[in-house]
Amino acid sequence: MRTDLIRKTALTAAGLAFTGGAIAGPVTTAFAAPTTGKPTTQTQTDRKGHSERELGVRYEAQPNFYYCGPAATRNALSVQGKNINVDDMAKEMGTTEAGTNSINDITPVLNKETGKNDAYRSVEISTPDADAKQTDTLRADIVRTVDDGRAVVANIAGTSVDTDGNAHSYEGGHYISVVGYRDNGNTVTIADSADPNQAAYQISVEHLADWIATRGYATS
Repeated sequence: MRTDLIRKTALTAAGLAFTGGAIAGPVTTAFAAPTTGKPTTQTQTDRKGHSERELGVRYEAQPNFYYCGPAATRNALSVQGKNINVDDMAKEMGTTEAGTNSINDITPVLNKETGKNDAYRSVEISTPDADAKQTDTLRADIVRTVDDGRAVVANIAGTSVDTDGNAHSYEGGHYISVVGYRDNGNTVTIADSADPNQAAYQISVEHLADWIATRGYATS
């Protein structure tokens, strides 16, 4: 286990696979980042095939502590130019004050709103820590999905540290969007609905894989 990624030892693979995200403590009110007027799916498209790409996000923070699943999905779909009400998505996902149960509740909503039944699929990392093969698969999935103009949605748990050394802790579980990559996918960009003051940050794909471990992600 990496020293900069900490997990609650009481959380087991069996318990986490179907546990959703609900953040303990207050969450800031919804915030919409200003748009550039440029279609989101065309942001930095000139970088496709050149080791890095980042999609434009019309970001909104989640309006309460348990809406991270719908909010992450809304932010992910915004890169396709879609603006979908989080309350409507929460109903479709079965979100309650306990959160959204698993990534398998989010993938069908992504497919529906993308307009293709097979646009997204769920991938589980069922082990307590991701191995090299699982990390390589995640890296390839993120690069392919972002190059297709879509964002990845991931279910995470525990604490990890971004490339600036800032810790992000979600011991009860959380959902985030992955909206870009650089260095051929070795570093990825996160859109995090929990706090608009830390709306975007970058993390190594190895740390993200361990953050997802025991849970899963939705990818093209």
